Amino acid sequence: MHATRVLTVYGRSYCSLCEDMLTALETLRPRYGFRLDWVDIEDQEALEARYGDKIPVLMEGDVELCHYHLDRAKLDALFPQMR
Repeated sequence: MHATRVLTVYGRSYCSLCEDMLTALETLRPRYGFRLDWVDIEDQEALEARYGDKIPVLMEGDVELCHYHLDRAKLDALFPQMR
């Protein structure tokens, strides 16, 4: 059995681009089988400094997959067997 990949979205609760990315990822989650985590960077100085101007940011571990908008090509590359 393969380990479930964990994708993390860093953003803010009042961010419409964040909502758009989360909605798109939730739609794709059943197909790809990843776990999706959400981190609100509001009031977290280190995360604000790292991601503040780029949100939403989609990460797998320490690897940035995309920011602002979902990059389907990068997501497909993570899950080549599911294309």
